[in-house]
Amino acid sequence: MSTKQATLPAPNPAAAMEFTKRFLRAKNPCANGFRWFVRHIEDGTSYQEALDTLVQAGRVGDACWLLDQFGPTDAVLTVDAIEAEAIVFSGTLEVRGHIEVSTVLRVGRMIRAGGGIRAGEEIVAGEGVRVGGGIRCEGRLSSGGDVRADWGIEVQRALTCADDVRAGWDLICGDKLQVDGHIVVGQDLITQAAVQCGKSVRVGGRLQVADSLRAGQGIWTGDDIACGMHLEAGWGVKSGGSIQAQGAVKAGESLCAHGEISAGGGYGVYAGLSVQVDTWAASAQVMAARKPEGLMSGCWVGPSPLA
Repeated sequence: MSTKQATLPAPNPAAAMEFTKRFLRAKNPCANGFRWFVRHIEDGTSYQEALDTLVQAGRVGDACWLLDQFGPTDAVLTVDAIEAEAIVFSGTLEVRGHIEVSTVLRVGRMIRAGGGIRAGEEIVAGEGVRVGGGIRCEGRLSSGGDVRADWGIEVQRALTCADDVRAGWDLICGDKLQVDGHIVVGQDLITQAAVQCGKSVRVGGRLQVADSLRAGQGIWTGDDIACGMHLEAGWGVKSGGSIQAQGAVKAGESLCAHGEISAGGGYGVYAGLSVQVDTWAASAQVMAARKPEGLMSGCWVGPSPLA
């Protein structure tokens, strides 16, 4: 790896780990991969050198397997920009400009870029992704920490994140969106599958989900909410537009919409599921342009003050 393909020496003993045939065999590699390793990588080769050799030979899957087996290091690679077929790096990747990778971008710890990231197949970071531009991936994006982009995020397949996801512009996901922390989007959030959020969802524009949306805490949007199946929030839901679901609408506390609130045929609208009935007047209010059909719980108040 370098400004176009550069490597730095590993700064710690873990990064300088040396491989031997016996050492690798203990990890039970596949027969084909082990034979290739024996023929092409000499005993005593360092961890990152082994990863680089595999990637340069087009054996990116084997390089990812090796990283899975031996884990991340504290190595840091700092370059101006990257254009490569694939990258598998054991530590943290710091790029002052843009990253463009035709297939796989995989790091053991952090990816940091002053510009944006484009990847053809997948982006995987052990501890997080932070960029000053946007993120575009034709495959999946997976992060063991937060994902933050000053511009937008567009992922054609699933996006999974063990912390927060924050996008200054739109967040577009072609498959399931699973986030353990908060989701914060400056403009629209659009997905072609379900959204599972461990904490809160905050969207400046519209929120459009092809399947169900479930948030452990609250949901707030500046425009419409549309769900292809169920909408569920552990706390309240507040929308600057309408709230529409093809399944049930469920909130642990209040439901508030500038427009209408509607559930799918045969489904109900529920507010106050996480509070006592005698507190519904304060903590389970339902406000919308008109009373929702099939309102099963909560305290109907009338039109939202936003209207």
